[in-house]
Amino acid sequence: MEAPAAPHNPAETRLTITSPEQMRELGRTLAKLLRAGDLVMLSGELGAGKTTLTRGLGEGLGVRGAVTSPTFVIARVHPSLGGGPPLVHVDAYRLGGGLDEMEDLDLDVSLPDSVMVVEWGEGKVEELTEDRLQVVIHRAVGDTTDEVRHVTLTGLGERWAGAGLESLTA
Repeated sequence: MEAPAAPHNPAETRLTITSPEQMRELGRTLAKLLRAGDLVMLSGELGAGKTTLTRGLGEGLGVRGAVTSPTFVIARVHPSLGGGPPLVHVDAYRLGGGLDEMEDLDLDVSLPDSVMVVEWGEGKVEELTEDRLQVVIHRAVGDTTDEVRHVTLTGLGERWAGAGLESLTA
């Protein structure tokens, strides 16, 4: 009889970002760790830098098309220009329901062959896979021009154990 598997402690990395260019660079660097089937969930206040990070991911993955916020179209697919996985960029902000409402987007079909980035996906897409990267971006709120962002990357599941998150630098 085998002993039950020990619970996996999530891999976590914390970074301080001081400019939009650093956020894009973080995306370019993070892209080197991503592969087809990865789900990246982005959380943060409006204006925190979620789309800027995703723009860097798109640059790092070498995908076609300008990465912009998909708020009004819900999802955009950016095909690879070099044989890598496409980037599926989803903005779940306007979607109120859980995975049931997301099923119309066929995300479960797209995920195995793509890198999927979902903004505002908490409580909506976790059921797609146990292995996911959660990225939380904190910024000062209110009337401020402060560019400082505190980014916490948490890799959940076996996929992210030893994936190299600790090597990320802004």
